[in-house]
Amino acid sequence: MEDKITIIEGPSPTFEVIPDLWVKGLAEGHLQSEVVATRLRTFDGEALVERCRRAWQKQQPIYLEFRNYEGLQDEVPIVAARNQPTEEGDMLILWVRFPQKDVEMSIEYDDEDDDFFFDDFDDIEDDDPF
Repeated sequence: MEDKITIIEGPSPTFEVIPDLWVKGLAEGHLQSEVVATRLRTFDGEALVERCRRAWQKQQPIYLEFRNYEGLQDEVPIVAARNQPTEEGDMLILWVRFPQKDVEMSIEYDDEDDDFFFDDFDDIEDDDPF
């Protein structure tokens, strides 16, 4: 029996690439894959994390089931889970494994980033050879 955590309502989850090195260890295996994270609001995050722990203790996979952006049912294996209580309720953070062929990168650019990158160069005078 496959164990699943199913997103019943709401938009498709947003998945983020996490640059931490420990995440790379979760992607090891016989297939090329990318481990990404998603944050989900839930009523009882600790119970969902416990479901993951029980499946992993039995050496069974557990999946995140959701509707993708095309509106089709999709599922990916969960490789790590953490509950983060907040004032608004529990925030479930799931790290899931996508086959590398299914990963699409999207880079967003914000004009505020210009100030961050170019502030260090504002002090350089025009006649400075560097």
